[in-house]
Amino acid sequence: MNLLPRAASVIALSVSFFASAGAMAQDAQPAHGPVKNIVLVHGAWVDGSGWKPVYDILTKDGYHVSLVQEPLTSLEDDVAAARRVIDLQDGPAILVGHSYGGSVITEAGVDPKIVGLVYVAAHAPNVGEDEGSLGKKTPSYTSKQAGAVEKTADGYTYLNPAVFPKDFAADLPLSQAQFESHGQILTAAKVFSTPLTAAAWTTKPSWGVVAASDKIINPDLERWYYERAHSHTTVIRGASHSVYESHPQQVAAVIEDAAKHAQQ
Repeated sequence: MNLLPRAASVIALSVSFFASAGAMAQDAQPAHGPVKNIVLVHGAWVDGSGWKPVYDILTKDGYHVSLVQEPLTSLEDDVAAARRVIDLQDGPAILVGHSYGGSVITEAGVDPKIVGLVYVAAHAPNVGEDEGSLGKKTPSYTSKQAGAVEKTADGYTYLNPAVFPKDFAADLPLSQAQFESHGQILTAAKVFSTPLTAAAWTTKPSWGVVAASDKIINPDLERWYYERAHSHTTVIRGASHSVYESHPQQVAAVIEDAAKHAQQ
């Protein structure tokens, strides 16, 4: 008389187990739809606040956006800061880097949660390379100016406030560029000469934005990076190194394109 209830219980438990196992297996599979998590990484001498125009567009369009605030004390410290934010993401993410932030995302982007990379007027070295050496081969306008980049006694660099507006942010309002010039995050000189130990762009899809009037990084170097990485490349005419602030709609469009297509 007790066999039927027991049998029903066994069947119910079996169905529950296989349903749970199926759900777990489904969760373990990589998603193939649009990515909703975006992680933004700033470059040298600035902080994450410059991303606000892009952040506002992406969040309005339904993306979950996180910003990394690097200490700019060493490449290792900055990559670690990016990894902490990546760890907080609840699923696949697009990792975006501006300028020196490109070196940071190139290393941090090997994280399995990262499914695509976006380089915005950024460096993209390979394993064993450093952006300083690559920059010397294709020098920028700024690097040719004596006294443009200053260095403190303890080895931290900053851009001379007198040249910051025209070199870093020529297409921003002058008052904004001047404010940013006096709010720089001094950056350890060694970050520019530390060889990379990983290069995520060799195994993951990437997108690149060339700031065609960039004076901090030679636009030809940006093009070379993106061509080597087989990146989907967008050239923004007349854009300064602050392209993410001056042309946020175009930069956000590239990031959204990456989010929509990185897993296809």
